[in-house]
Amino acid sequence: MNSFPIRTFTIFCLFAPLFPVQTAVAETLEEKGLAIAMEADLRDEGFADYTANMTMILKNKQGKESKRAIRSKTLEVKGDGDKSLSIFDTPRDVKGTAFLTFSHKTGDDEQWLYLPALKRVKRINSRNKSGSFMGSEFSYEDIASQEVEKYTYKFLREEEFQGVPVYVSESYPVDAKNSGYSKRISWVDTEEYRLLKVEFYDRKKSLLKTLTVNGYHQYLDKYWRADTMSIVNHQTGKSTTLLWKDYSFQTGLSDIDFNSTSLKRVR
Repeated sequence: MNSFPIRTFTIFCLFAPLFPVQTAVAETLEEKGLAIAMEADLRDEGFADYTANMTMILKNKQGKESKRAIRSKTLEVKGDGDKSLSIFDTPRDVKGTAFLTFSHKTGDDEQWLYLPALKRVKRINSRNKSGSFMGSEFSYEDIASQEVEKYTYKFLREEEFQGVPVYVSESYPVDAKNSGYSKRISWVDTEEYRLLKVEFYDRKKSLLKTLTVNGYHQYLDKYWRADTMSIVNHQTGKSTTLLWKDYSFQTGLSDIDFNSTSLKRVR
């Protein structure tokens, strides 16, 4: 049940019995790719919920920056995708904006955006999930939890990335008709199954964006979270960096904290 901020995108993603990738049970490249995705997902199960604070830094082609302060809440849902809520605190023109996502293992995710200037809640159409999230280089598709069932997989190779042994795999969206991507290529470290890099290819199969993830820390002796995620759009020259801090796990969040009808009252 991977979720934004990318337990990916985590990560961002067909169940079969899961065995360590090192045992030769994955007979084909597709089976091995799936096994890697499932192992990464399994290692992040059981966190229950967490909160965190985030700074979003938007940079245009000329290098001009703007920043946004965001509070994030995530609830793990047993047997389904996660629920997540993002609340914008600054700057003034986006203060009070709230974004709610119900991710699902199969079928369309549900997403709602509250715009305080219009004083209304807008539901995001699943056919528009490739659109930009709040002017950033992350799409609505990117910030939903990346459930294993949402993709098919193919293992490519093992190599080193930034001095770390990694598995490199491709993943292809099951909902190809509505996805903004033809495929993703992911670099996952072989020891902890943490996502380190993702390349996103557009529908014309050209490289569109690259995401890099850095500064991992472990919480509750099990769950890894990064403090820096940077995504670059190679076709526009724009980039977005997310700086995460103040992670707090198992805070007692429940379904009542993730209610689309009460988005206007979120504080």
